[in-house]
Amino acid sequence: MHTLIVLIGPTGVGKTELSLLLAKLLSSPVISADSRQIYRDIPIGTAAPTPEELKAVRHYFIGTMNLDQYYSAAQYEADVMQLTDELFKTHDTLLLTGGSMLYVDAVTKGIDDIPSVDDEVRLMLKERLDKEGLDALKAELRLIDPEYYSTVDLMNHKRIVHALEIYYTSGRPFSSFRTNTKKERPFRILKFGLRRERQVLFDRINRRVDQMMADGLLDEVRRVYPLRHLNSLNTVGYKELFHYLDGEWPLDMAVERIKKNTRVYAKKQMTWFAHDHEILWLDADNLSTTQMAATIISHI
Repeated sequence: MHTLIVLIGPTGVGKTELSLLLAKLLSSPVISADSRQIYRDIPIGTAAPTPEELKAVRHYFIGTMNLDQYYSAAQYEADVMQLTDELFKTHDTLLLTGGSMLYVDAVTKGIDDIPSVDDEVRLMLKERLDKEGLDALKAELRLIDPEYYSTVDLMNHKRIVHALEIYYTSGRPFSSFRTNTKKERPFRILKFGLRRERQVLFDRINRRVDQMMADGLLDEVRRVYPLRHLNSLNTVGYKELFHYLDGEWPLDMAVERIKKNTRVYAKKQMTWFAHDHEILWLDADNLSTTQMAATIISHI
């Protein structure tokens, strides 16, 4: 039976090293489930695989989109399902890895068939967010979709705006499209998660940010600075250095904020994954990469 191995875990935990070894042992390409690595021109800040790693193992969904292109989890689901149909013709086992929770769920559980957002609607709501602020949009969402309003993260402006985009595009509340029904897949899915002690993980994150700065993250951010308004750059590592380039923060403060915000994101990932009882967790503090790979392969 065809099997999709899904390797997940918080940012900085060590997924890349293990995925490269697994891909070689399984003779599989790597299907990335990272909503930022899919964009080109920002490899340092997104910790994308290096040119050497990309040469060693075939990767999909790495650096394939322009920064100004819109790409959704729904589109990712459709693209991955089409890709796996092709790859399973020549592979018994495939490997998907990444830390973007919605992307992982899109493939392993499926997401509801939510309509595509009209470009004019997206622009209109972006302008409203800039002019009126998030509180005004939250108040509107509360009126038109109280069900979704009661469950959404009210501090996440992307979720608020997207729900309103769907309403203005379709004329229906966002909650009316959410069935939360898990889709059947024509292949077996095995999920494995990497975890480390929290302080060990946070130390790894801090060191990785320092390494990104040494590798030229600031120069990368300078190159994309004229595009700072794009959603693809509304992410940790870029937002903080934009503040530095604007003269609002000193550089050391911006770097410390990157570390802090990356740690916060890692905690959100761990909370999300903790609710998924299908994941078999691997202790990356006490198992070598080779041992973890052997454990995964033994379950196939």
